[in-house]
Amino acid sequence: MNDQLLDVVGIGNAIVDVLAQADDAFLEEQGLVKGAMTLIDAERASALYNAMGPGVEASGGSAGNTMAGVAALGGRGGYIGKVRNDQLGGIFQHDIRAVGIEFETPPAVEGPPTARCLIMVTPDAQRTMNTFLGAAVDLGPQDLDLEMIRRAKVTYMEGYLWDMPPAKAAYLEAAAAAHGAGRKVSLTLSDSFCVERHRESFLELISGHVDLLFANDHEICALFQVDSFEEAMTKVRGHCEIAALTRGEQGSVIVSGEETVMVEAESVEQLVDTTGAGDLYAAGFLYGYTQGKSLYDCGRIASIAAAEVISHFGARPATPLAAYVKQRLG
Repeated sequence: MNDQLLDVVGIGNAIVDVLAQADDAFLEEQGLVKGAMTLIDAERASALYNAMGPGVEASGGSAGNTMAGVAALGGRGGYIGKVRNDQLGGIFQHDIRAVGIEFETPPAVEGPPTARCLIMVTPDAQRTMNTFLGAAVDLGPQDLDLEMIRRAKVTYMEGYLWDMPPAKAAYLEAAAAAHGAGRKVSLTLSDSFCVERHRESFLELISGHVDLLFANDHEICALFQVDSFEEAMTKVRGHCEIAALTRGEQGSVIVSGEETVMVEAESVEQLVDTTGAGDLYAAGFLYGYTQGKSLYDCGRIASIAAAEVISHFGARPATPLAAYVKQRLG
């Protein structure tokens, strides 16, 4: 049994991303909602894949991207997610282990194929995601590695996986195991549409089980059903220990108890693709947090990590992230 301490363990949808460039006319032709994440079935996934331009395949999934970022910063991480024993499942397993993340969830030998996300990136760097969840949503309590969770300073969960009852049960069991070992639990709200589907149960989850919350301005406003970011900031206090709230080019705000920490956005020479910005923000913040950094420094590392990933095509770091952050911090 491996008893080495981990910084972060991520739990989420194990997805292989297929990224392709597209224009607004293609989105309109295909009836796609620009900038949104839409869940699709196997038939739609096949038709859209055939219609889209040349794609780049890479292991993805929100929590998977975050864990790749943690590893690139020098952190020790693990991942729990469900794939099928097929070609894309093999790609996912190889990629996440290759960046140094522990991944031991056994692949399914029957049932739906490995999940894939078809991502259209338009010239304005917006990403429109169409996700066939496949085997990923079959994740349940039986797939948890509770010893891995107990070894991690933080267990990080993505909101996208909250759609299915077995995954909800897995999250609650994981949170109980983490807290039972004196560890912390973190959640990202993932998407405003996701929040609207699960508002009440998200609020219960956050208030009862989550220590660190990640959300962007749209998601946090959707959670509390308010029109202004300032109102949402006020309402989130007391629901969890720390809420890290991102606002794109306006930077981020970290709310903890009575403390409010403002962090400026990191400058980017050229905005290429916003895919993974929130995932890498979480990676930077969690890395800083598990290394004992101040809230401001956690936010700075997070902003720099997010800036790196939006400066190129794809949702995972393309440069040595630890050195990049060190250079930017000065």
